[in-house]
Amino acid sequence: MAYVLGYVAADGCIHSSKDRKDSFIFNITSKDKSHLVKIREVLESEYKISSKFNGTKTGGVAYQIQVRNTTICNDLMDLGIHPKKTHTLQPLIITDDYFADFVRGFFDGDGTVYLYKVNGTWQIKTGFVCVSLPFINDLNIKLCKALDIPLKKLHEDKPKNGVIKYSIDLYVDDSKKFFDFIYKDDSSLFLTRKKKKFEKWKALKRRGYIKNNDVYPSKVGWHLNGR
Repeated sequence: MAYVLGYVAADGCIHSSKDRKDSFIFNITSKDKSHLVKIREVLESEYKISSKFNGTKTGGVAYQIQVRNTTICNDLMDLGIHPKKTHTLQPLIITDDYFADFVRGFFDGDGTVYLYKVNGTWQIKTGFVCVSLPFINDLNIKLCKALDIPLKKLHEDKPKNGVIKYSIDLYVDDSKKFFDFIYKDDSSLFLTRKKKKFEKWKALKRRGYIKNNDVYPSKVGWHLNGR
């Protein structure tokens, strides 16, 4: 459930029902239908998974679970997921025992991981994007503490539509710690395509490297050491 809460914080929403007073509808949307099937299973439900057009810029077709269940919606609102979540999301109280599961859920919704090369050496970058500054600032503090790494800088992206997005980036060693943290309990609930990228990274035969601490380690801070 901590995982589902994290995933809902990223890709879920609650909105008021137009045809029933004091009634709410809960929705989870994803382009990965098989993943919604997993979530439906842990919810022990038989809610229909339907398809919808999600815009040409986002890949066209997406899938959704849409639930008219007041109890579930009230529970989520008690936990901090409210209507118009994009602009109202605040830090959520998650105990240490479930924090890794919650982060894995949020990462599968609003996180990214990709591989790239610097000076011919494979690198990995992991990140989060969120519109809510209070939420991602709190996540940054708690996650860095859990990983025992320095606090990360929050980056701002100001697109033309005026909605500011905030992001956190983790590189190489920090990404490895992140992988070990969110998958440490060997949970069966995760987004397969993202976990496979981490596994590909771990399987790559990389030449040795050393870090130049005086240079930001994104594109120029990792240098081959000749081994």
